[in-house]
Amino acid sequence: MRFVIQRVDEASVCVEGKAVGKIKKGFVVLVGISNTDTCEIADKMIRKLINLRIFSDENDKTNLNINSINGELLIISQFTLYADCRKGNRPSFTNAGNPELAENLYEYIIKKCSEEVPHVAHGVFGAHMDISLINNGPFTIILDSDEM
Repeated sequence: MRFVIQRVDEASVCVEGKAVGKIKKGFVVLVGISNTDTCEIADKMIRKLINLRIFSDENDKTNLNINSINGELLIISQFTLYADCRKGNRPSFTNAGNPELAENLYEYIIKKCSEEVPHVAHGVFGAHMDISLINNGPFTIILDSDEM
């Protein structure tokens, strides 16, 4: 499982021209799921996400987590995080999770995050989405379950 986490001042996601999710200060989390991922792996990734201390405290040190600043989450499914570009110029996505597994885990992640963070917005699984954000920093972190 892979999370690309961007610290943002605000963000939104639209599908077919309609806003389906919007947050203020918090994280945009792009979620990539592989066929070997499980709920247990998702739980580990969510714990790391929720406890990640990359918001500034009163001394301008990155010392606060999402809940310390009453932050919000925008969770977006993104199978392209498992692109394999080693051969040729056209990426292969065979390492991405099959759609049924990926959608179930994506919904699980949204549900579990909603138990920890008061405002969790999300995109639409499998849809073409337009995402707008103001990246604060910029500050971007990549979490990969294979490296945890």
